[in-house]
Amino acid sequence: MNNSTRRNFLKASTATGAVLAGLSLGNPVHAQGREEIKIGMLGCGGRNGGAAMQAMHADPSVKLVAMMDVFETRVRGQRNVLRQAMPEQVQVPDEHCFWNLDGYKNVIELCDVVLIACASSFHPLYAEAAIQAGKHVFVEKPHAIDPPGIRRFEAAYKLAEEKGLTVMSGLQSRWSPPWQETMRRIHDGEIGEIIAMQSLFLRAPYGLVPRRPGLTELQYQFSNWYNFVWLSGDDVTQSLVHNVDRMSWALKEEMPAWAFATAGRSGSFGEIHGDRFDHASVVYEYNSGVRLYAMCRTTHNCYDSYSDIIMGSKATCYLFQNRFVKQNGEEIYRGGAPQANYHQHTQNAFINAIKTGVPINCGDFMTRSTMASILGQIVAFQGNAVTYDEAYNANFVFGGVKPEDVTMDMEPPTLPDETGNYPIPIPGQTRFIT
Repeated sequence: MNNSTRRNFLKASTATGAVLAGLSLGNPVHAQGREEIKIGMLGCGGRNGGAAMQAMHADPSVKLVAMMDVFETRVRGQRNVLRQAMPEQVQVPDEHCFWNLDGYKNVIELCDVVLIACASSFHPLYAEAAIQAGKHVFVEKPHAIDPPGIRRFEAAYKLAEEKGLTVMSGLQSRWSPPWQETMRRIHDGEIGEIIAMQSLFLRAPYGLVPRRPGLTELQYQFSNWYNFVWLSGDDVTQSLVHNVDRMSWALKEEMPAWAFATAGRSGSFGEIHGDRFDHASVVYEYNSGVRLYAMCRTTHNCYDSYSDIIMGSKATCYLFQNRFVKQNGEEIYRGGAPQANYHQHTQNAFINAIKTGVPINCGDFMTRSTMASILGQIVAFQGNAVTYDEAYNANFVFGGVKPEDVTMDMEPPTLPDETGNYPIPIPGQTRFIT
C-alpha cells in the first residue's frame, strides 16, 4: 500500500488505456508472441464460464485445456456448454477434468493462464499458487474475503510483478472505455472537487441454490456458497465491491480512513439464505473530507437500483448515465454507454498483455478496493466504527478455517438450528475486531 505500488498502478492504468485503444470487440487480438495460450478454469460456475468464453473470443490462439470444481456435474456441464459454443478451442479431455479440492494444482500445472472464479475464500490461495508456478491469472472479485486473505493476495501480486506476470481483475468497470474517459474528466476537475458520493447495489436475492437430495452439509454449503459468509464474505464484499472500486477510482485510489454501518437481515429466512445479511448501509469517511454512502440489499419486492452518483463542487456525475449535470440542470457532458461489453474488454486486454509480453498488473487497485469492501462488511457485522488500518491488520478468518485446511469430509464452520436457519452475526455483540 505504499507509494511504489501506487506508481505501479498508475503505470498499469496508462497501459490499460493504450491496450484498449488498440482493441475492438469485433476483432480478435493479433499480436506477436505465443502461438497458443492454454487456459484453465478454477471454478466452473457461470461467471468463470463467461470469462473463459470471453478469453477464447479475444484470440483464436486461446485454448481451454483444464477445468476444476468441487462438483463433477459443474465441470462436465460447463465443458459441454463451452464446447458447443467454441468447439475448436475447447480441448479438455476427461483426464483434464478435476472435481476435488486439490484439483487446482493439476489445472495450474497444465496451463499458461489460470482463470479463478469460485467460492471467494479460495481466491487468494489459488492466485498465490498460480503465480508461484509462473502463471498469468485472472481473478474474479472479491479478491479475498478477510484481512489475512487480502494480505496474502497482496504478496502474490507483488511476486507477479517480480516475475513479469499479468494479474487481471474481475472488477471490470476499469476496462470500460466510456468510463475511462469519464474518470479522466473527473480527475481533470470537470465536476470540481468531489464532496460526497452515493453508491447503490439494490436487487432481489442472488445465487440461491436449493438443497439437492444426497448432499452432505458441507457439499450443500459449497453448492450454495454465495450465501455462506465463510465462503463468500457476504454481499458488501461480493456486490458492493464494484461500487466501492469505482469510487476509489474517482478518488485517485484514496482509501477511507474509517467506516460505520447499519445492517442485518429483515426478510431472508430459511436455509437457502445461509448466514448472510440481506441489507447493509455503509458510510465511508476519507481524510480528504469526502463521504461515501454505500448501500446494498438482496430482498424481493423492494426498490432496486445499481448506480453511482459523484457530487462535485461544480457539477454532479451520474455515472451509469455517464453524464455531468450542473446544479441548474445544465448537462455539460454525456459519454457513451459505460457497460457495453466491459467483460469482453477485460479479457481482450488480458490476452493481449500475455501475447505481447507487456504485462498488466492490477494488483494494487484489486487489493485496495477489496480491502475497503471487507472493511464495510466488518462494520456491517459488528455495528461499531472501525478504521481501515485496524481492519487491514486484523487476523481473523471468517469461519475460523483457512482455505488450505478445508476438506470435503470436515464439519462446516456453521450449522443450521432446529428451525433450519443458520446463526448470523449480531451488530453490537459480534466482534471480529475488538
